[in-house]
Amino acid sequence: MKHVLDEDLVYEILSAVEEIPEGRVATYGQIARLIGRDKNSRLVGKVLSMAEYYGQYPCHRVVNHAGRLAPGWREQAELLREEGVELKENGCVDLKKYQWDC
Repeated sequence: MKHVLDEDLVYEILSAVEEIPEGRVATYGQIARLIGRDKNSRLVGKVLSMAEYYGQYPCHRVVNHAGRLAPGWREQAELLREEGVELKENGCVDLKKYQWDC
């Protein structure tokens, strides 16, 4: 049985994303842990893929556990660079340097 993604959960995830400071990044798993859903990093990604329907959120500040950017979203790198986040040669964010310490 599939669970319907409820609005409260969506806004809980987006509220956590909204807290990420400029010039920092968080991982999908980190956001999942912040909302008490440790094993739901994919759910976080799903919600962020729909975030534009809920308003303006800094979703570009969320990367995967290796610092890799969202596939197919070329603007993400530019948005991060504008905030002072440099990418490594492989195109990933250096999490040791830029990960949000929450």
